[in-house]
Amino acid sequence: MSHTRPSRFAALRAPSLREALGALATRRTTTVGLIAQALESAEACKRSVNAFSVIDWDRALKAAADSDLRYAEGRPRALEGLPIGIKDLIDTKDVETRYGSAAYLGNVPSTDAEVVRQLLAQGAIPIGKTTTHEFAWGVTTASTVYGDTLNPLDRTRSPGGSSGGAAAAIAYGSVAAGLGTDTGGSVRIPAALCGVVGFKPTFDTLSTRGVFPLAPTLDHPGVLGMSVDDVVILAQAFQIEVPDDDAWISARLGVLREIPPIPLSLDIASTFDDAMNCLAEVFACAKVSPPGLFDDVYGAFASIVLIEGTIEHFRRNDWDRIVSHYGSETVERLERAKTVNLRDYAWAQQARRRFAANLHELMSTIDYLVLPTCPCTAPLIGAHSTTIGGWSGSVREALMTYTAPFNVAGFPAISIPLGWSGTALPASLQIVARPGQDGALLQMAQQMELILRAAPRMN
Repeated sequence: MSHTRPSRFAALRAPSLREALGALATRRTTTVGLIAQALESAEACKRSVNAFSVIDWDRALKAAADSDLRYAEGRPRALEGLPIGIKDLIDTKDVETRYGSAAYLGNVPSTDAEVVRQLLAQGAIPIGKTTTHEFAWGVTTASTVYGDTLNPLDRTRSPGGSSGGAAAAIAYGSVAAGLGTDTGGSVRIPAALCGVVGFKPTFDTLSTRGVFPLAPTLDHPGVLGMSVDDVVILAQAFQIEVPDDDAWISARLGVLREIPPIPLSLDIASTFDDAMNCLAEVFACAKVSPPGLFDDVYGAFASIVLIEGTIEHFRRNDWDRIVSHYGSETVERLERAKTVNLRDYAWAQQARRRFAANLHELMSTIDYLVLPTCPCTAPLIGAHSTTIGGWSGSVREALMTYTAPFNVAGFPAISIPLGWSGTALPASLQIVARPGQDGALLQMAQQMELILRAAPRMN
């Protein structure tokens, strides 16, 4: 099939959050009209690429009517009437939340997750639950029970995961933003593969209360959006404020082109190099290649996820229920975890502390680290292994090697699309900041997005 860019893909592109707020404030549209359009698009998106597990017409339209009343009375809240998607790993009161698993079909939480509650309090309106890999334990948003989620840019390709439904829904044009979760790249990877923006704040900035845990010491709720500005608007509801200054101009960038042992594919390398040439015209850039920094980090990450994830599932369910209701991929992991011992976990945590300390040291000499989000473009649906240059291995390791380290260390990171220079599918840039610098990171991402959009060779 031919490849199409998001701006030409959806017949009715969702307005940006800022556009929607402006139209609602001036009454050029009503919230009911805006939400109805989003719901109709979500239904089409569900049929076309399977990006929604549940679409909540009744609740969304009722909330829209309440928002229209608030606008009429002159008391709108910051996010009043904005349609958003919520990942199916995140609890929503009275709305089915399956966690991507047949084991939780029909599960209806009695309370909202804290991150949902915060957005609702500001007037946002969830239109439905976006699909996830079972229990967020995978990078492809594939499901033998509910069907695979497809990449709207090429339906033979994966959207990435585990927040693949959110990224696909945004790329399709149904919503401009939504909530996801990121344990090893699960917001940034699908954002990169679908050509949208994915933001993981500093660890523990957003509450995980009401989010099904994968690995509690690595789990980060995150935000996806059509643009950085869409992410900024939702982030402000979580008290993440973008500085109103020009400090970004003097930022020092550390450029990390590759993370061994996985090289960049030729198309990603070409696009990344073009982007860095553009950015080097504005920022002070220095190549960084710290020897041995990433040597143990992926292994440590994988051990922590396996051990913490297994503890969580065995705490919730007995083995008979797991075998009879979980997908085979999850069951295999839990079976394998029975051979793991505390010595493995102790080693992984020690490797984690060592990596975090070394990353802090590296970041003491620069303001931001920039690198590709993923070393390749979206893999084919159903692919389990891949070859990039002289490296061969699992799709999981290929997609997570460049993102998981920043979950291990808890540093904030964002993925922004680089366009299609030399690629049939989008490449993306990952920007990493020091812990606590979430607002400054969003400001830098906004500026880089503007610079790269203006560069002819990046479009």
